[in-house]
Amino acid sequence: MDVTSIRQQQIVLMKKTLDILGNVLASVSQAVATTLQDDQDGPQGWTVVEVVCHLRDFDGFFQQRAQMMLDQTSPQLPAFDQAALAVERDYISQDVHLVYDELVESRRQFVEFFTKLTPEQWECDGTHPTRGHFTMTDAVMQVSFHDATHIEQITRILNGG
Repeated sequence: MDVTSIRQQQIVLMKKTLDILGNVLASVSQAVATTLQDDQDGPQGWTVVEVVCHLRDFDGFFQQRAQMMLDQTSPQLPAFDQAALAVERDYISQDVHLVYDELVESRRQFVEFFTKLTPEQWECDGTHPTRGHFTMTDAVMQVSFHDATHIEQITRILNGG
C-alpha cells in the first residue's frame, strides 16, 4: 500500500472514530457523563465529559500544529498541558452532547484541511514536543490513534472499570 492510500484511509478513519464516539455517547446522560470517572487515573480520574472536552480541544490543537507545518519551515510545535486545560476551561461543567457537536464541527474542518493538501504540502514537517521529527502523515495518523485511545477510555469508564 502506498503512502497516498494510507493517508486517505486515515482521513476516512478520522470520520469513523467520531461516528463510533457518537454512538457510544448517544444514550449517556449528563449526570453519568459528569460522575463516573476513569479509575485507572486514580481518585481524580477524568469523567466522560472531561475526556470529550479533551478530544474537542486537542482536535483544534492538532489542527493548529498541522497548519504551522504548512505555514512555516520545520517549526517547533507547541506542547499543551491537558490537566491545566481541564481546570482552566472547566471541562466538568460542560454539556457532553454540545461538546461532542463542537468536536464534530472541528473534525469536519480538519478533514477538509487534510483533503485539500497537495502532494508537496503532505511533505511538510515540524518537531513535535514529545515525538521529535513529525510529518503531515504523522499528524493525520495521530488523530485517529488519539481518538481510539480515548474512545476506549470512555467505554471503560461507562463499563465501570
